[in-house]
Amino acid sequence: MDFELTELQLEIKSAVKELCNKFDLEYWKKCDEEKRYPEEFVDAMSEAGWLGALIPEEYGGSNLGITEGALILQEINQSGGSGAACHAQMYTMGSLLRHGSEEQKKKYLPKIAAGSLRLQAFGVTEPDAGSDTTKIKTFARKIDNGYVINGQKIWTSRYQHSDMILLLARTTPLEKVSKKIDGMSLFLIDLREVGNAIEANLIDTMINHETNILFINDLEVPESALIGEEGKGFRYLLSGLNAERILVASECIGDGMWFIERSVQYANERIVFDRPIGKNQGIQFPIADAHMALEAAETMVLKAASKFDQGLECGREANMAKYLASEASWKAADTAMTTFGGYGVATEYHIERKWKETRLFRTAPISNNLVMSYVAEHILGLPRSY
Repeated sequence: MDFELTELQLEIKSAVKELCNKFDLEYWKKCDEEKRYPEEFVDAMSEAGWLGALIPEEYGGSNLGITEGALILQEINQSGGSGAACHAQMYTMGSLLRHGSEEQKKKYLPKIAAGSLRLQAFGVTEPDAGSDTTKIKTFARKIDNGYVINGQKIWTSRYQHSDMILLLARTTPLEKVSKKIDGMSLFLIDLREVGNAIEANLIDTMINHETNILFINDLEVPESALIGEEGKGFRYLLSGLNAERILVASECIGDGMWFIERSVQYANERIVFDRPIGKNQGIQFPIADAHMALEAAETMVLKAASKFDQGLECGREANMAKYLASEASWKAADTAMTTFGGYGVATEYHIERKWKETRLFRTAPISNNLVMSYVAEHILGLPRSY
């Protein structure tokens, strides 16, 4: 096994870092204070081609692998930014790429790769369904040449900054399918054409997350909006979850590295009782512990990404990578908060913003408790717990 990055991967990290350096910590602080979408940053990432990096060359992308995608997002977060503002542009298009028609791919993927079309919104979760996706109530009723969709979605992020949304809806009622995962379909919907059929209300959150609850009322979409076959949408959704988990895990690694770097710098510079606080083992040990946890998690992220790029089954690695990376990042965040003491909650030091941001990853895109249930059942062979 070779754990060294290739020359190309190092060049990618360097180029992304150079771009991120144009958007300093004060830029992100201002976006957070104003609860403003980092439009300028996302535009710059799009124009540089980084958000279309996983799209094949035949559709205008760079044809890079998940490993390179992970390094791109890691670098964003390690610079002090937030890849969550645009990470969905990388993995949401996967359903279109793997299951869309050739006509759909030729129509949309080149525009996504060029940055002229944003596919960042993903409508799956509902107020009464949560992680039990099979219980969604949003329904797409078949009509001549299309569907009429009614329902609700929640925690739909970046809706106001997307041109299109991937929407999961039932096309067959739950009580009429033999398997709970059947009867759900995936739709690619142009938000520029929905008019008043979708009402999006921002949810006020702890972090600058740009997330919404959607109310869908008599939304008419053409048959061409359907991805793949009717009734197989949940399976299409599952096929992209490994990529999502790996990419989110990489953001956690970037966050964790940022926290460690800031903690080490502050511990060396902060003088209390005529000595740097970094001399105290009470400061040293938590930072060292967090660093080792982060290094171990990064290894699992790279393993998952490598298996994904080789076309190997990587569900267990992707889930464990997400769990380990988010827990390691949270440990590093809490260590930074403790290292900085009272200054950790002062916005000028930027710790509190990143501390809030990285906490989300223990919950999204999948709760770490559910990851443990997955490991217990599917890897260790223990009885299903829910």
